[in-house]
Amino acid sequence: MLLPRILIIAVAAITTVGAVLADLVIPDLAAQHAFNPAWPPHAKFHDAQYMVMTVLLGLTGLALALRPGRNTLLHAAAILAIPWLGMIGALLFPATATYDPEFADRTVFVLGLHGQVFMAIVLLVALLVAAAVTLRMPWSPPPGHERYHSPA
Repeated sequence: MLLPRILIIAVAAITTVGAVLADLVIPDLAAQHAFNPAWPPHAKFHDAQYMVMTVLLGLTGLALALRPGRNTLLHAAAILAIPWLGMIGALLFPATATYDPEFADRTVFVLGLHGQVFMAIVLLVALLVAAAVTLRMPWSPPPGHERYHSPA
Protein backbone atom coordinates (compact mmCIF):
# COMPACT_ATOMS: atom_id res chain seq x y z
CA MET A 1 0.00 0.00 0.00
CA LEU A 2 2.93 2.29 -0.57
CA LEU A 3 1.52 4.30 -3.52
CA PRO A 4 -1.83 5.07 -1.87
CA ARG A 5 -0.09 5.99 1.38
CA ILE A 6 2.30 8.37 -0.43
CA LEU A 7 -0.55 10.03 -2.34
CA ILE A 8 -2.65 10.45 0.79
CA ILE A 9 0.29 11.81 2.82
CA ALA A 10 1.04 14.32 0.04
CA VAL A 11 -2.60 15.48 -0.02
CA ALA A 12 -2.58 15.67 3.79
CA ALA A 13 0.50 17.91 3.75
CA ILE A 14 -1.00 20.21 1.10
CA THR A 15 -4.33 20.32 2.95
CA THR A 16 -2.62 21.13 6.25
CA VAL A 17 -0.59 24.09 5.00
CA GLY A 18 -2.29 25.17 1.75
CA ALA A 19 -5.02 27.47 3.02
CA VAL A 20 -2.80 29.04 5.68
CA LEU A 21 -0.11 29.80 3.10
CA ALA A 22 -2.56 31.12 0.52
CA ASP A 23 -4.87 33.06 2.82
CA LEU A 24 -2.47 34.31 5.50
CA VAL A 25 1.25 33.97 4.66
CA ILE A 26 1.94 34.57 0.94
CA PRO A 27 1.55 38.36 0.63
CA ASP A 28 -0.03 38.56 -2.85
CA LEU A 29 -2.59 35.89 -1.99
CA ALA A 30 -3.18 36.99 1.60
CA ALA A 31 -4.07 40.46 0.27
CA GLN A 32 -7.05 38.79 -1.41
CA HIS A 33 -8.13 37.00 1.76
CA ALA A 34 -7.19 37.62 5.41
CA PHE A 35 -5.63 41.03 4.72
CA ASN A 36 -8.19 42.23 2.19
CA PRO A 37 -9.43 45.58 3.52
CA ALA A 38 -12.66 45.21 1.53
CA TRP A 39 -13.64 42.11 3.50
CA PRO A 40 -15.80 42.76 6.56
CA PRO A 41 -14.82 41.11 9.85
CA HIS A 42 -17.42 38.37 9.42
CA ALA A 43 -15.95 37.32 6.06
CA LYS A 44 -12.49 37.24 7.64
CA PHE A 45 -13.90 35.11 10.47
CA HIS A 46 -15.09 32.51 7.95
CA ASP A 47 -11.72 32.59 6.19
CA ALA A 48 -9.98 31.99 9.52
CA GLN A 49 -12.47 29.22 10.29
CA TYR A 50 -11.64 27.57 6.94
CA MET A 51 -7.90 27.84 7.62
CA VAL A 52 -8.24 26.22 11.05
CA MET A 53 -10.55 23.54 9.68
CA THR A 54 -8.14 22.58 6.88
CA VAL A 55 -5.23 22.35 9.32
CA LEU A 56 -7.28 20.09 11.61
CA LEU A 57 -8.56 17.92 8.75
CA GLY A 58 -5.08 17.74 7.21
CA LEU A 59 -3.46 16.66 10.48
CA THR A 60 -6.22 14.12 11.13
CA GLY A 61 -5.80 12.68 7.63
CA LEU A 62 -2.03 12.59 8.07
CA ALA A 63 -2.30 10.79 11.42
CA LEU A 64 -4.59 8.19 9.87
CA ALA A 65 -2.40 7.79 6.77
CA LEU A 66 0.60 7.02 8.96
CA ARG A 67 -1.23 4.21 10.78
CA PRO A 68 -1.22 0.68 9.38
CA GLY A 69 -4.30 -0.79 7.78
CA ARG A 70 -6.47 -0.46 4.73
CA ASN A 71 -9.42 1.12 6.49
CA THR A 72 -7.30 3.87 8.03
CA LEU A 73 -6.09 4.83 4.54
CA LEU A 74 -9.66 4.93 3.25
CA HIS A 75 -10.76 7.01 6.25
CA ALA A 76 -7.83 9.39 5.71
CA ALA A 77 -8.79 9.83 2.04
CA ALA A 78 -12.41 10.56 2.97
CA ILE A 79 -11.44 13.12 5.62
CA LEU A 80 -8.96 14.85 3.31
CA ALA A 81 -11.56 15.12 0.54
CA ILE A 82 -13.87 17.20 2.75
CA PRO A 83 -12.32 20.69 2.33
CA TRP A 84 -11.70 20.19 -1.41
CA LEU A 85 -15.26 18.98 -2.04
CA GLY A 86 -16.44 21.90 0.08
CA MET A 87 -14.52 24.34 -2.10
CA ILE A 88 -16.16 23.02 -5.25
CA GLY A 89 -19.55 22.77 -3.56
CA ALA A 90 -19.35 26.41 -2.46
CA LEU A 91 -19.57 27.42 -6.11
CA LEU A 92 -23.14 26.07 -6.20
CA PHE A 93 -24.35 28.80 -3.83
CA PRO A 94 -25.75 32.04 -5.26
CA ALA A 95 -23.46 35.06 -5.58
CA THR A 96 -20.23 33.15 -4.88
CA ALA A 97 -17.05 33.46 -6.91
CA THR A 98 -13.54 32.07 -6.82
CA TYR A 99 -12.03 35.57 -6.80
CA ASP A 100 -13.01 39.17 -6.17
CA PRO A 101 -13.33 41.41 -9.26
CA GLU A 102 -10.55 43.79 -8.13
CA PHE A 103 -8.10 40.86 -8.31
CA ALA A 104 -9.13 39.61 -11.76
CA ASP A 105 -5.80 40.62 -13.31
CA ARG A 106 -3.86 38.76 -10.57
CA THR A 107 -5.92 35.56 -10.62
CA VAL A 108 -4.25 32.41 -11.94
CA PHE A 109 -6.20 30.09 -14.23
CA VAL A 110 -5.09 26.61 -15.25
CA LEU A 111 -6.82 24.96 -18.21
CA GLY A 112 -9.60 27.54 -17.87
CA LEU A 113 -10.18 26.79 -14.20
CA HIS A 114 -9.38 29.01 -11.24
CA GLY A 115 -6.08 27.80 -9.74
CA GLN A 116 -7.72 26.73 -6.46
CA VAL A 117 -10.44 24.78 -8.25
CA PHE A 118 -7.85 23.12 -10.49
CA MET A 119 -5.80 22.16 -7.43
CA ALA A 120 -8.91 20.82 -5.68
CA ILE A 121 -9.71 18.61 -8.68
CA VAL A 122 -6.12 17.32 -8.89
CA LEU A 123 -6.07 16.49 -5.18
CA LEU A 124 -9.48 14.81 -5.33
CA VAL A 125 -8.31 12.69 -8.29
CA ALA A 126 -5.20 11.73 -6.30
CA LEU A 127 -7.41 10.68 -3.38
CA LEU A 128 -9.69 8.69 -5.71
CA VAL A 129 -6.69 6.90 -7.21
CA ALA A 130 -5.34 6.15 -3.73
CA ALA A 131 -8.72 4.82 -2.59
CA ALA A 132 -9.18 2.72 -5.75
CA VAL A 133 -5.72 1.16 -5.43
CA THR A 134 -6.31 0.54 -1.72
CA LEU A 135 -9.64 -1.18 -2.42
CA ARG A 136 -8.05 -3.42 -5.06
CA MET A 137 -5.44 -4.71 -2.62
CA PRO A 138 -6.17 -7.89 -0.67
CA TRP A 139 -7.58 -7.22 2.76
CA SER A 140 -5.57 -8.25 5.78
CA PRO A 141 -6.12 -7.35 9.43
CA PRO A 142 -3.84 -4.75 10.97
CA PRO A 143 -0.97 -6.14 13.07
CA GLY A 144 -2.19 -7.45 16.39
CA HIS A 145 -5.76 -7.95 15.15
CA GLU A 146 -5.53 -11.45 13.72
CA ARG A 147 -8.91 -12.37 15.20
CA TYR A 148 -10.64 -10.17 12.63
CA HIS A 149 -11.98 -11.84 9.54
CA SER A 150 -11.97 -10.52 6.01
CA PRO A 151 -15.15 -8.62 5.18
CA ALA A 152 -17.58 -10.64 3.09
